[in-house]
Amino acid sequence: MSEAHTLSRRRFLQVSGGAASGLLLGFTLPVGGRLAGFARAEGAQAPRINAWLQIAPDESVVIRVGSSEMGQGVLTALPMLVAEELEVEWTQVRAEMAPADAAYANRIFGSQATGGSTSVRQGFDYLREAGATAREMLRRAAAERWGVGIDACVAEKGRVIHRPTARALSYGSLAAEAARLAPPERVALKEPKSWSLLGKPRRRLDTLDKSSGRAIFGCDVRVPGMLFGTLMACPVFGGRLARVDPAPAQRLPGVKAVVSLDDAVIVVADTTWNARTGLRALAPVWDEGPHAETSSAQIRGKLRAALDGDVARVRSAGDAPAVLSAAPRTHEAIFEVPFLAHAAMEPMNATVHARADGADVWVPTQSQERTQQRVAEMLGLRSEQVRIHTTFLGGGFGRRSETDFVAYAVAASRAAGAPVQVFWWREEDMRHDFYRPASTVRMRAALDAHGAPVALHARVACPSILARVFPDALENGVDDTAVEGLDESPYAIANQLIEYARVDTPVPVGFWRSVGHSQNAFVLEAFLDELARAAGADPLAYRLALLAGHPRHAAVLRRAAEMAGWGTPPAAGRHRGLALHESFDSIVAEVAEISIEAKRVRVHAVYCAVDCGTVINPDTVEAQMQSAILYGLTAALHGEITIEKGRVQQSNFSDYPALILGTTPAIYVHIMQNAGAPGGVGEPGTPPIAPAVANAVFAATGTPVRALPIRV
Repeated sequence: MSEAHTLSRRRFLQVSGGAASGLLLGFTLPVGGRLAGFARAEGAQAPRINAWLQIAPDESVVIRVGSSEMGQGVLTALPMLVAEELEVEWTQVRAEMAPADAAYANRIFGSQATGGSTSVRQGFDYLREAGATAREMLRRAAAERWGVGIDACVAEKGRVIHRPTARALSYGSLAAEAARLAPPERVALKEPKSWSLLGKPRRRLDTLDKSSGRAIFGCDVRVPGMLFGTLMACPVFGGRLARVDPAPAQRLPGVKAVVSLDDAVIVVADTTWNARTGLRALAPVWDEGPHAETSSAQIRGKLRAALDGDVARVRSAGDAPAVLSAAPRTHEAIFEVPFLAHAAMEPMNATVHARADGADVWVPTQSQERTQQRVAEMLGLRSEQVRIHTTFLGGGFGRRSETDFVAYAVAASRAAGAPVQVFWWREEDMRHDFYRPASTVRMRAALDAHGAPVALHARVACPSILARVFPDALENGVDDTAVEGLDESPYAIANQLIEYARVDTPVPVGFWRSVGHSQNAFVLEAFLDELARAAGADPLAYRLALLAGHPRHAAVLRRAAEMAGWGTPPAAGRHRGLALHESFDSIVAEVAEISIEAKRVRVHAVYCAVDCGTVINPDTVEAQMQSAILYGLTAALHGEITIEKGRVQQSNFSDYPALILGTTPAIYVHIMQNAGAPGGVGEPGTPPIAPAVANAVFAATGTPVRALPIRV
């Protein structure tokens, strides 16, 4: 960690040397990794240099953050990386959201986007390098002003100090001079033992704005001359708008325009309520298309049938089919999970001002570059003519990586000739999502004389997310998001065969918090509890025996079990279940303690241990584990999108419920100490909760849980 990191001069640029703007630094980001091809598939341009860090004469340090803030804490964690190496007081630091620009590309994705628990992982090195480079330029500026050697100058708490004479200059007073210097070719990063910010709890930079109401979410945006729109889209997947008479809406007060689109109608008015009233006055006629008879039962039948059809091989080790066919003892189970909505607390919305010479877009988005590109294409503009103003996100969970809700606002603004905010009512949001795929999985295991698995065959039938979003990422017909969590299990099973059957349906699917891990952790961990029961073994001991080659996983699992008092009887009427899962380079184990009252599962406590490598802000890690557990627990107990006559049946939280305060369990989080590379924290807490609860129900009833949501 202390060795010098080589930095080419092209990575850094002094954007401005004026006294008013202070020191500005920018750098390009190399595109690479498994997802690099995704950016090319989307037509992303090569990143160009842009400013990230500003040190102003008033001593404030402004750090631009290219990731979107949706509650996960990136507006604090990423500035902490810069500030640690810059050597400034945390009270001097402010964060602001960066504009849409390829220079802010996520280095894992290769485009400016937020998801996959990547923000810290992709920024850990280069953001520290940015801080260290600015620090060295400030030291050099001070040394030149004093006419002394740079080795006698140290950076400390926002000042450069000349040790021999105790003279000091503030960063703000040096900023303009530093900005005129050439960035150093190499910088040395601090040893972790010298960190004063990283690894320690720090107040979030966005807390005050959020708690005081100053934070601007998408639905808070107000710009001069703005109108308000709301929409009704065809209720059937793939259906179109046949015709609509706009007159009933146009006669109402405040209505400015009725916009007919291929699949929706939008009413634009002077207030949201007048737009809503105008929309209710309309009676659109829909061409329901070929999917008007689609149902959940039909989809379930297709998924089940696919288990015995053609499949693509994902991974093979040993000879699982041969071992299974010869084994005297086998165990088989079929698991099913439903479609899930994202159900973010802030419904979909976007504000667009479309003009002949450009466009401004105020939007809570997880994908600035894709949004910019889509708006430009719709309006016949160049990307640089479209300015994206990223607001706070009232929940994202993958839904706001899409651009459909922005496209509707573009159409409304173009038709109205004014800025328009198109706000989705909850019912439209719930019924026009890109849902977590439904999935059906057959698991088969061969057991030795002691009940240990010696072969595992998993066959997954599931729609493909990547086929729609990133078709070039499909390899040999396999969507790796459909099988993730099954194809890289840490459990030592000598013979394994993982297969995938792609079953596309009319229901649009997309990225949902923790993606395929969300269902496959349930499948694998619930199946392991069944195997442990068949072997007459304790579920913890059974897993630990299979984790002999993975000490990190074993340590996390043991810690969660210790927290819950595993091995000692729970209170009367209580039962425990555990689960372990690795995702996004982090390992999480959870134990759920439940009771069953009037055929309803009540989760009283969740004990969580997490190994996420180097920790930036432990408060954020704990908060994200709690958040992910609650999100996954809501889905495990209640989440289910059902289809009848091509329509989503759920409409709001009345029939797609979320946990409320009275049913929220106590959640205890322990962060394991690990100096390795940072792992993700926004998503890894979600996958283990459903199987932990399911296994607790299995312990209580003796009946395995093989379908979600959990019913007893």
